[in-house]
Amino acid sequence: MPQHSTQKLTSAQKKSFRAIGHHLDPVVQISENGISEGALAELDRALSDHELIKVKLMSRERDEREEQLNALCDHSKAELVQKIGKMALLYRPNPDTPQRLSNVRRFS
Repeated sequence: MPQHSTQKLTSAQKKSFRAIGHHLDPVVQISENGISEGALAELDRALSDHELIKVKLMSRERDEREEQLNALCDHSKAELVQKIGKMALLYRPNPDTPQRLSNVRRFS
């Protein structure tokens, strides 16, 4: 599985983020029609605001979901923390995110 951010997360960080992510709802949804410009814009906004987000990929095909997930990570420079079925947890640090918005700092 390729790493997409310049800083690779440690096992401990991933474990912590998975625990936080368990309680998050998906904030970006990719339809069966694929990735739209609107979805990419929402992905960037959500990562900037929250750092750690859950994404739902609606495609029925596993290979297609994998390709979409790789494209999302490449586009956003986010790191894949975890994927289970049609859900993925992505992380992109943003030191300028207010604590009240950051899922990482609010729940750590």
